[in-house]
Parts: sequence; C-alpha cells; structure tokens
Amino acid sequence: MLSAELSQSLQALERWLLPAECLLCREPIGAAEGDPLVCSLCRSRWRPISDPLCARCGQPVLSGVECRVCRDWPEALVEVRSAVWLDASARQAVHRLKYDGWWRVTEAMASAMRYLSPLRPPVRLVPIPLSAKRLRSRGYNQSARLATALARLTRLPVSEALHRLRDTRTQTALTPEERHANVAGAFRAERVAGTVVLVDDVFTTGSTLGSAASALAAAGAGPVKAVTFARAMEPLALQSLHTVSLP
Repeated sequence: MLSAELSQSLQALERWLLPAECLLCREPIGAAEGDPLVCSLCRSRWRPISDPLCARCGQPVLSGVECRVCRDWPEALVEVRSAVWLDASARQAVHRLKYDGWWRVTEAMASAMRYLSPLRPPVRLVPIPLSAKRLRSRGYNQSARLATALARLTRLPVSEALHRLRDTRTQTALTPEERHANVAGAFRAERVAGTVVLVDDVFTTGSTLGSAASALAAAGAGPVKAVTFARAMEPLALQSLHTVSLP
C-alpha cells in the first residue's frame, strides 16, 4: 500500500501534468470538489441498487418470486452486495480502471461501496487475484487496488490470502454454465481465520466469487462474503417497473 505522503505527491504530480477534468465526461472539476478523478455529476449518475434484495446474493427480487441467481452457489458464499448497476457511466469507470491504467478511479468506486452491509467489522478484505499473465499485461490487479481504496475508507485490513492457480478465459461472453466451469478450481487460499469479504469490480453471475469462496472455506475462513462496485445487469422484470408510460 502506498504511504500517505507518496500518494499525495503522486496525486499532485498527476494534477500538474493533466488538466483538472473528469475522467468520464471530460468536464472541468472545480476546486471545491477536492481531487477526484470522477466529478460529482458523473458519480450522481451511478444508479444505486435498491431494496428489496435477495438476502444472500443481493439481486433485487420481486414479491413472491424465488431468486434463481444464487440457488446453486457453494454454501461458503453467504452474502454478496454491489453498489451500483453497470450502466454507461459506471461501465466507463470500470473500463478506465481495467484497460486504461486509471487505477485511482477506485477512490470514487470505493466511496460508492463503503456502506455495503458485508463491510461491517470485524472482517478482512480479500481481493480476487489475477493470473500472472494478466497481471503482467495490466501492471496491477484492479481488485487489489479497489480493496486498498476501501481499506482507506473503512479501516478494514486487507489480506492477499487468495491466489489464482491458472489463467482462465475472459468471462464476458460465456454462458452461466461456462462461467462456472471456467473458474472451477481456479483458486488456492492461504490459511485465514474469521469472516472475509471478497472484493471485485463487477458481479455478473457469482461464479468467480463462488469458486474463490470455496477455496477460502477450505483454508479455514468462514463465513465468506463479497462486495463489488457494479452489478452487470438489471433483470428485465425490474426494468419494466422503471418505465413510465407518458400520456
């Protein structure tokens, strides 16, 4: 983790080299906003995930409809919560983090996540690891950067107790069944006690989190919870509830 002095120096250099504009909308950021990479307007466009939620996976549920997202999850993964939907602005922030090298956008992401229920102490944050190949290519693990940003806000400890045993295919274009098979047995965990909270950028089906939770449980952790910045897709049934018919 960077020291406070070094972090402040890097931020000052960054702002000296670059114009004070939002990373997402490119509009100027006023001095009153402090030193964010994402302006307050863009952050206000991040759409929070609201109740009622499935108690386990955090997916919004309709009254009387059984949640099907987490019914086949391993028992070790007991609670997952996400801060916002992966709409256009949130998706752009994730893209900037993962593919454009803008790891300090995690500060704005962590701010949106800081009050998620799994983060109530005492817990230990454990980022989802990258494969060695992808880590070399990207230069950093976006989930580890996100966990570090969360730790600064919540004062929770971070543990690098989880390791990826093998490279896996990118999950984006895979079916739920393919996602599960892709990450099965992909992780190994060091001995860790107590409740741990996995940290990742985006929740899609929970396959990666489930595999990681199983590895942590086998190493003595329990229970295992998880938080992510964004959730990939709002169910169509819920989208229809937000559609207003104009006369």
